[in-house]
Amino acid sequence: MEYRQLGASGLKVPVLSFGTGTFGGGTEFFKAWGSTQVDEATRMVNLCLDAGLTLFDTANVYSRGLSEEILGKALSGLRDKALISTKATFKMGDGPNEFGSSRFHLVKACEDSLRRLNTDYIDIYYMHGFDGNTPVEETLSALNDLVQSGKVRYIGCSNFSGWHLMKSLSVSERHGWAKYVTHQAYYSLLSREFEWELMPLGLDQHIGTVVWSPLAAGRLGGKYRRNNPAPASSRIAQGGGEGPVLSEDYWFTIMDTLDELAAETGKTVAQVALNWLLQRPTVSSIVIGARTEDQLIQNLGAIGWNLTKEQIARLDAASNKEPIYPYWHQRKNPDLNPLPV
Repeated sequence: MEYRQLGASGLKVPVLSFGTGTFGGGTEFFKAWGSTQVDEATRMVNLCLDAGLTLFDTANVYSRGLSEEILGKALSGLRDKALISTKATFKMGDGPNEFGSSRFHLVKACEDSLRRLNTDYIDIYYMHGFDGNTPVEETLSALNDLVQSGKVRYIGCSNFSGWHLMKSLSVSERHGWAKYVTHQAYYSLLSREFEWELMPLGLDQHIGTVVWSPLAAGRLGGKYRRNNPAPASSRIAQGGGEGPVLSEDYWFTIMDTLDELAAETGKTVAQVALNWLLQRPTVSSIVIGARTEDQLIQNLGAIGWNLTKEQIARLDAASNKEPIYPYWHQRKNPDLNPLPV
C-alpha cells in the first residue's frame, strides 16, 4: 500500500480508502448500494487492514446511522489500527435543526456519530455539503471546538464549490482556527469537471483530494457495454447512482479505451480506471466500495503498478469534455492559466 500526505496536514493516508455506504441497506436508497451486515463487514475490514488499507469512510446519513454502527462493530478491538472518517450536514430527521452545519446540529451530530462508531474520536470529520443558511464563521468555530476537545483530529469538506472552500479557508486563517485539509469530491473518467476549478484550488491551497464514486456508481466497473444496458438489479437502474444523466456514446467511448488498456496491462477495466485517478494531481486517496469480498479484492488490485504516460494520454483524450464558461475562455490563454499536471 502506498501512503500519501493528506493536503497540508501531517496525516498520511492510504491511496485506497474503504467506503461503507454499502453497510446496512437501512433505507430504500441505500439498499441499492448494498446491505452488508456485521459478519461480512468484519471480514471486509480485516481484508482491508491486511492489505494496508487503514482508512474507512462513512457518514451519518448512510442508512440513517446504521453504516456507522456496523463499521464500529466491525472495528471492535481494532480501533488503534484504523483511521475513520465520517460526515454531517444532511438530514437526519424531520426537525428544523436536524440538518445543516449550525453549531447546534454539528455538536449533536458528532456526539451521535461517536456513539454509533463506539469510539472517542473521529480522525477526519467532513461537512457533507455546504450550508448556505449558516454563517461560515459559526460552522468553523464549532468544528474548531470539536478539534480542540479531541473529539475530531482533522476536518474536511465534501461537495463544495470553489468559492465555498476558499471562503472557509480564509475565515479559518483569519481566526487561527482549524482549516479544512481535504475535499472529498466526485471525480472519475466520466466526470472530470473537478479539474476545472477545484483541482487548481487544491494545488494552490494544498488541499488533498479524497475521491468518491471513482467508478461513477459502477458505470466504469466493466459490466456495461454498447447495446448492453444496466440490468434492473443494478445500482444504477435502482436509483443508487449519482450525478447527471450521461451520453451513452461518451460513456462507451471511454469504455472502449478502457477495454484496450485492460488487454494491454492484463488488469481489469475497473483497476485501470482507478489507476488513472491515482495519477491525477491533488489526489490523496480514492474511496472504493464493494458489495462483496470478491469486488473488494479486485479493487485492491488497482495499486502496485502504473499506467504509462501514453496510456494515460489515451484515456485523457477519450474522456475529454468541453468545459463551460469561464473555463473555456481561460483555456484559450494557457500561458496565463496553465493546466494542472
